[in-house]
Amino acid sequence: MLIQSVKEKVRFGKEHFEATPLMKNEKCAVMVIGLEAGQAIPVHHPGSDVVITILEGQATLVSGDQDLEHAGPGALLHAAAGQARGLRADQRTIALAVACPPPSGDDHREVAEHFAKGTWR
Repeated sequence: MLIQSVKEKVRFGKEHFEATPLMKNEKCAVMVIGLEAGQAIPVHHPGSDVVITILEGQATLVSGDQDLEHAGPGALLHAAAGQARGLRADQRTIALAVACPPPSGDDHREVAEHFAKGTWR
């Protein structure tokens, strides 16, 4: 599979981030994520390893007990399975995420709970 431009695949949601799948098999999933300023992938603890790279924009990254504020293009987040991870966009942001193995629906229960409460942490 070849993708000429990941940025051309990104979508932005009005209320929440949008994750567009680029590739998925039983071992991993690759997604491009679009976030408007103030939107977040709430801090959660899924059972997969993840690497997220900021391609464009600026965000706060959370990995375990570490925070990286104002992370810009080239910044990278790695979180092992079960470890806290999340990000909150300071401005319109595009990120690339690789999760191994692909997260299940249950892995995103915490994300839904944060959305219901209007929180990201």
